[in-house]
Amino acid sequence: MVKIGKIELGEFPILLAPMEDVSDPPFRKVCKQYGADLMYTEFISSEGLIRDAIKSRAKLDIFDYERPIGIQIFGGDEEAMAMATEIVDATGPDLVDINFGCPVKKVVCKGAGAAVLKDISLMERLTRAVVRSTTLPVTVKTRLGWDECSKNIEEVAERLQDVGIQALTIHGRTRVQMYKGVADWTLIAKVKNNPRIRIPIFGNGDIDSAQKALEYKNRYGVDGIMIGRAAIGYPFIFKEVKHYLATGELLPAPTLEERIDACLQHLEFSLSWKGHRLGLIEMRSHYSNYFKGIPNFKPFKVRLLTSDSPDEVIDILNQIRQIEFA
Repeated sequence: MVKIGKIELGEFPILLAPMEDVSDPPFRKVCKQYGADLMYTEFISSEGLIRDAIKSRAKLDIFDYERPIGIQIFGGDEEAMAMATEIVDATGPDLVDINFGCPVKKVVCKGAGAAVLKDISLMERLTRAVVRSTTLPVTVKTRLGWDECSKNIEEVAERLQDVGIQALTIHGRTRVQMYKGVADWTLIAKVKNNPRIRIPIFGNGDIDSAQKALEYKNRYGVDGIMIGRAAIGYPFIFKEVKHYLATGELLPAPTLEERIDACLQHLEFSLSWKGHRLGLIEMRSHYSNYFKGIPNFKPFKVRLLTSDSPDEVIDILNQIRQIEFA
């Protein structure tokens, strides 16, 4: 049984990665329905929380059906991270996660996210500030290192465990790689097999099928896997992975009917949580993924992307049910 603190996650949990502008409550709700064992919010700026920035505060919304759920924060200042942790703690998540892995320039330029990989002592201090500011389990998501010459994840793992984190997720790329190339899980395996490491180690990067999930489980020995981009518009991957791990059998690909049902659920949650205008606009980035591979879908996609009416979008999705695509 994999546990983070007292949180029991099963024998081999499948986690949903925190993704900016993706892992909001509507998306998380659909992923939970299809079997995600542990989910995280989009990352939240510690300084934004302290300033009471509206966007940052909205990301704190969590719901009981999502549990266990972690709220992820980032920042490069100890005091701000401590204060943000206290704010997060008050909202009642199951754990607090620190983002030391985001590679995007706007975060790195602030000395946060993956930038902290260049200063392990700072990483320790920031982590200690969070651990001391909450009674909740604290976890970390990070990368192998800043670049090819500074893959310091083995040292990072030991030092963060000593500071008090209770689980570590490692993306198998450096910051310089961003999301390019193939994720290297060999160092993730080294961390997991280090006799000093007692906390759960989760692997992340390039898991896009049930077969690969089983292969990486067996080859690298991690305690669980985190899935990110492969779940966008395809929440079915959680169900597929869990079924394959349990039975060795592949589930059939989701039917068009199942894709439409999942998309409609996502849309319904989005409209409810964000309001009609924003809910419609932010769903537009998901349609291509929900219907990826469907031939001759472009005319429907154009209509979905240009409609400003929730009723019309729902009607378009229901019309798709009647079409024989070939």
